[in-house]
Amino acid sequence: METANYIPQRQIDIIAYNSEEQAILIAEVKALGFQNHQAKQQAFSQLKSYWQSWNRSISFVMLADLSEIEIFSGESVNVAEPLLTLKTADILSHYDPEFANTRILSPYFETLLEAWLRDLAYHWKSEKPPASDQVEEIGLLQLLADGTTKSEVVLESDNC
Repeated sequence: METANYIPQRQIDIIAYNSEEQAILIAEVKALGFQNHQAKQQAFSQLKSYWQSWNRSISFVMLADLSEIEIFSGESVNVAEPLLTLKTADILSHYDPEFANTRILSPYFETLLEAWLRDLAYHWKSEKPPASDQVEEIGLLQLLADGTTKSEVVLESDNC
């Protein structure tokens, strides 16, 4: 193996795809939260750089913890400039009414976020999923239509 061309494998927590199976959103999910603004910026930058190392462009980047879901333009370089910030409990309580009152672990948190994204994509639970209007305003809802998601995707040249 040539080390000059070696790109370390990186797991992406969630990737959302449009109806043509093109990746449109990558997400970093932290049930324990981001320790501070610097840690959040580092996670954001690292997520984008790993994705771009595969020569991929992306429309949206999402950072989510138990307090907030933030969605950024794929072109953004600053974590301080989200296109949309949502209260996590307001969104995910729709899928688990006890969300705000229960200890949530990372795998379940990812599952709930995927449920929301898939509901936005093909309305499996609701005709109008939580925050549909806001997600539509930033142009993400249209891209999600009839799409899907994958979680814990290890970036390799043939699966992103």
